[in-house]
Amino acid sequence: MMENPVQPLEGTTSKKVFWSALASGFLALGLLLVSFGVSGVAYAVPIAGVGDFYVEFDKLVGKGYTFYPKMGKTSSSDSAPQGTNIIETLTIDNLQLYKDFQVGGEWIRVKITASKPVQISGLQHDAGLIEANAKFENLVLEENNSSDWQKQFQQTSSTIVLENAKLKTHYLFQKTINMNGMKLTVERIKK
Repeated sequence: MMENPVQPLEGTTSKKVFWSALASGFLALGLLLVSFGVSGVAYAVPIAGVGDFYVEFDKLVGKGYTFYPKMGKTSSSDSAPQGTNIIETLTIDNLQLYKDFQVGGEWIRVKITASKPVQISGLQHDAGLIEANAKFENLVLEENNSSDWQKQFQQTSSTIVLENAKLKTHYLFQKTINMNGMKLTVERIKK
């Protein structure tokens, strides 16, 4: 009796499907950019569900800052420790936001940059890592009596300044954002 050996299957990504989906996404993004290019402001802009992405900038100056710990979703976990940062209004200099994807055997980076200061209101940002030089005014660290550990600790300050920052981000929401000098690039990178 002869056995049929099972051949392992290798997964592949259809480049045609990937690039057409990516092009459709950029078309939608382009329409969004044109719509807020006319007014100069975009409203209610969430970014989530794309996995870890990174935000880097030279300087952030914000007013009305709140931080609290949480467990949240990432691209590799349904529940991972994070910190939620809420800032009422802020300005960011030299913003760079990027996400790396593996397509077949290659890596590509989708990157959004702004050559001019970016103004944001109503920011909510969930991060797994923040590396920066930080300054706070009227900093308050507060404990609360709660059976929910995510409500037991909160940090607030009237202003926050972050310099030379890199943030590993899982969720980003802005009520409004003004990105003059915005540039979007897609490029191959080496990892």
